[in-house]
Amino acid sequence: MKPKVHASKARLLLFLVLVFFVGCQPKPQDVARTAAPALRVKVLTYNVLGGRNTDGTRDLNRIAEVINTLDPDVVALQEVDRKTGRLNGVDLAAELAVLTGMDAVFGRAMYYDGGEYGEAILSRFSIVDTTNHPLPHQPDSEPRAALAATLQFPNSDQTFVFIGTHLDHLRSPQDRIAQATEINAILQHYDDQPVILAGDLNAEVGSEPMNILEERWTDIWIGEEDGFTFPSDAPRKRIDYILYRPDDRWSVARGYRGIDIKEADTVWRALLNLASDHLPLMAEFELQVP
Repeated sequence: MKPKVHASKARLLLFLVLVFFVGCQPKPQDVARTAAPALRVKVLTYNVLGGRNTDGTRDLNRIAEVINTLDPDVVALQEVDRKTGRLNGVDLAAELAVLTGMDAVFGRAMYYDGGEYGEAILSRFSIVDTTNHPLPHQPDSEPRAALAATLQFPNSDQTFVFIGTHLDHLRSPQDRIAQATEINAILQHYDDQPVILAGDLNAEVGSEPMNILEERWTDIWIGEEDGFTFPSDAPRKRIDYILYRPDDRWSVARGYRGIDIKEADTVWRALLNLASDHLPLMAEFELQVP
């Protein structure tokens, strides 16, 4: 009879093992939840002074070193020369794309000095399409533009819209007010999509252009510090911004200036002071998938 008792115990043990194994398996909804990768993106906005540097040289390696050190996924560049005489025919965005290993798109705001001048976007993410939106301006002021790119997250079919812009710099806010209003109107093209807006807005917090934009956008800067970005050697104004919408799709993990990552590093500070008259501004986002 002992063999039968042993066989019965063996069958019982096997049954218990199977029950335990099945009970430990994740539920289908849990598999779906854990399998979806987090959709994160690091965004940088940087006014690069036409590639001229603050000491009057034209060393794009300095700008590229700043970008590479900060290691963003997407960059909005302002004051971008394309084959102008003052930059000796260099295509600034194309050169920075080579130096950073990113893809580049350029959006013309105006023809200038035998070439073009405007915005550019650098991206490690796939660029699905682009649209360059001209912005309103007075006849005697510089044309401006908002360059929009639809970008796709790696290993995902999820996309978002990234807009880089540079608002008017004159003392009168008239053009900036009109341009901020137009940027809000441009959202009708992307109303059902998550969007990030980045650039040199030449407007301080509480100004009318910023109040207009904040009717539709949320500012990333939630820290207690001032966030001053201009001028780079002694920042006393906050005129560079990263904004986003809608609130329920984006979460901001961190917002900071380039100087904040190594504030005590004198070599880094010197590089930022030389590369441009603006400090770079960064934000780290995570997109919530509905």
